[in-house]
Amino acid sequence: MLTIVIVMAAILVLCVLVLTYVAFPHRGEQVPAAPWLGDAMAKAVDAVPTLDEEAADPVRRG
Repeated sequence: MLTIVIVMAAILVLCVLVLTYVAFPHRGEQVPAAPWLGDAMAKAVDAVPTLDEEAADPVRRG
């Protein structure tokens, strides 16, 4: 039972972080209560590798 509670709490924290990123840094705004959090999220997103459109599957591009 304790394991389920811990996993659900971790899922909720992850959801809050995703919603916070989508609501503020992704749109180019600062997080009102914690600007350091927005900076940390922006750095984390910049560090993640992404797939360019040129490198995407040619079938998907049409």
